[in-house]
Amino acid sequence: MQTRAQSTTVAAGSRAGGGDAPGPVPAAAPDLTGTGLDPDDLPDGLVVADETGRVICFNAAAARITAIDPRDALGRPLEKALPLQDIEGRRWWQLTDPYGGLAIRSGQPERNLLLGGREVLVSARYVRSRPTGPVRRLVVALRGTEARRRTELSHAELIATVAHELRSPLTSVKGFTATLLQKWERFTDDQKRLMLETVDADANRVTRLIAELLDISRIDSGRLEVRRQRVDMVAAVRRHVQAQTTAGQLPDRFLIRMVEPLPDLWADPDKVDQVLGNLLENAVRHGEGTVTIEVAPASDVAGADGAEGTSVTVSDEGPGIPEESMSRVFTRFWRGSKRGGTGLGLYIVKGIVEAHGGTVTVGRAPAGGARFRFSLPVGTPAFMA
Repeated sequence: MQTRAQSTTVAAGSRAGGGDAPGPVPAAAPDLTGTGLDPDDLPDGLVVADETGRVICFNAAAARITAIDPRDALGRPLEKALPLQDIEGRRWWQLTDPYGGLAIRSGQPERNLLLGGREVLVSARYVRSRPTGPVRRLVVALRGTEARRRTELSHAELIATVAHELRSPLTSVKGFTATLLQKWERFTDDQKRLMLETVDADANRVTRLIAELLDISRIDSGRLEVRRQRVDMVAAVRRHVQAQTTAGQLPDRFLIRMVEPLPDLWADPDKVDQVLGNLLENAVRHGEGTVTIEVAPASDVAGADGAEGTSVTVSDEGPGIPEESMSRVFTRFWRGSKRGGTGLGLYIVKGIVEAHGGTVTVGRAPAGGARFRFSLPVGTPAFMA
């Protein structure tokens, strides 16, 4: 059972340090921020101790994170209300000694501590009346470790995926090059060409994977740069379809539709090529039947100047994407029913489109397959505005 904690203060006559018995507790919640904000509205745990070391605030998030009833914490000495330990089992408040330690200390950085067997992220701030004066308030922030664990799990999964995807092409490259170096004279020219073409294809695969990792790093850190140039979207689509037919796909499998006139589009041509390549490859690999690419004006991404943008819709006639999976399509490592690939392509598509200020959606095509649509604003450069 979770209890919504009412942040309360301890009467001024409370004893410092010793004893477990809480002092008298008024019912009113203090305005700790000077803005009228209720501490229970804060997303992170907040614990505040007064100049005597007794807890005067224990908000609802702190109760949820620590599983401690606020009524058991308010008015008690901090080291008893919140008995934190480091990973070596040492008592944290005795180690840091906020009230009796160095007067120049202003707090403690966030670190992972233990509280009754559970992990908690804890940081502290020492509030003093003057720079080297006594501590008037000890403000402790608490956060759960679930978000950090999810991040660590995501990183571990990324490393495992990369290791798996790199192993196969690198093994092939190493094997063929070693064989050619040792037995060059024994192979015919056709055999040498076949092995070198395989090495070249596997090297390209490794290069693409490294490029994907760099893109993910830039997307996650918000450092994905967009170098805008005039882009002919129809020509770009035709170029990618030509690449697919050159790679062995039947020309009749692709249908290009254009709704004109199209506005002038300013975008990063390399990144637009990356989006088109990922979506077409996805449709060819996981879809069936005709792959339809429609290029049309888009009013749903109009820029600040009111000009509309351009949308591209890629649909196929395959089994499509289950309704329950559509919300996860643009997340890392999502794969359809057919295994293969890193599961990073659509995540990168979303990052690139949003870096341009556009939108990308997924749905069901009229023929029952998957339907991906991305829209980009015209993106007119500032010097032309």
